[in-house]
Amino acid sequence: MTFKAFSSQFIALLSAIVMSAQVYETAPPNYIKTIMFKGNTNESQLPILRLGEPLLLEFDALNGLESDFYYVIEHFNYDWTPSDLVKSEYLRGFDNQRIQDYKNSFNTYQIYSHYKLQIPNQQTKGLLVTGNYLISIWNDDDELIFSRKFMVYEDLVSVGVAIKRSRDVKFIDTKQSVDIVINNRNFNFNNPLENVKTLIVQNNNLNTAISNVKPQYTLGNQLVYKYTSETSFWGGNEYLYFETKDVRAANMGVQFIDLKDIYNTYLFVNTPRAHQLYTYNPDINGNFLITAVDAHDVSIEADYTMVHFALKQQEFMEGQSVYVYGNFNNYALEPENKLLWNPKTGLYECAFRLKQGFYNYKYVVTDKNGTLDEGAISGNFYQTENNYKVLVYYKDLGARYDRLIGLGEASSVNISN
Repeated sequence: MTFKAFSSQFIALLSAIVMSAQVYETAPPNYIKTIMFKGNTNESQLPILRLGEPLLLEFDALNGLESDFYYVIEHFNYDWTPSDLVKSEYLRGFDNQRIQDYKNSFNTYQIYSHYKLQIPNQQTKGLLVTGNYLISIWNDDDELIFSRKFMVYEDLVSVGVAIKRSRDVKFIDTKQSVDIVINNRNFNFNNPLENVKTLIVQNNNLNTAISNVKPQYTLGNQLVYKYTSETSFWGGNEYLYFETKDVRAANMGVQFIDLKDIYNTYLFVNTPRAHQLYTYNPDINGNFLITAVDAHDVSIEADYTMVHFALKQQEFMEGQSVYVYGNFNNYALEPENKLLWNPKTGLYECAFRLKQGFYNYKYVVTDKNGTLDEGAISGNFYQTENNYKVLVYYKDLGARYDRLIGLGEASSVNISN
């Protein structure tokens, strides 16, 4: 075999590997903050849109440069590998366009520019098919700044969702099980065991979602999922929360404030709850809301504060790490939100900028292999109120992409045995 022939085969193989690779979200740099990504609902992350509904993406750039940003939209299969569709098949209009709607902050200590992108717009008329999508934000130098996943669905099947206590006696007090019934009504499934796929998401966190669960059995026009362990989640605990709508006064969860270059917000020291009794404490399931007193337009008038987190916890073993996260940072495990041990105070501490508002957060632990344990500090309780979404995908014989044909939602507030 000649070198040229070998090179051609190697390049073809490499291209095939790249095309089949699963895509992951790219976390933003430190100067990009308060990414709010939503459809018609008030959710700040993981928008799941009905086909034809508008999409809204907002974020702040704290570098004060009034930078130009561009957006690119791509379509993916159920497993987040690129679909076989070309852009004109899933997108009406053009992407790779500059985000033109931005404003500079007003009367704030922290200077920033607020960017807003709505789809459809003059260049991008809308999305044509259902399924998984990724929107990527680029700068003038063709550098990827961040990317986020979202989903578009059609309401073709009804999805019944019920939350139960674990059927495994060992986890009856710590886990929640998701029962699913898919009623296909007038939609005919071909080989549902292979062609129907589901995704179960707890509190909008794709990192802990359960996928690739097949129907357990068929009952008439229904696909039924009533597993013992395959569709069960750790119950977790209610999220901790704080509010900074007034930067000059201590609000909920705030111990005291201090003005340096910007306002510094020091939260009350948190303690582990894993070995305590469950206590009901209403939360918004990890979400956040931007709000500020005496502000007419919070998108540009809400200020940023340096929020200081502190956890009273014995020093972990070597290789273990503790993070604070929530929807405010898309449940990412990044150096910025990693807590470090302070031997002087005997606390785990970290601090980073957050816009004024109401925030849910929790502490999580990873081991030396990066395995996540969400309940190591907060504990796991079956009584915890969690939100669950079930997405149903279908790929017919010969189809070139996975359609998203149904969405179901439930809360564990009415959990039953």
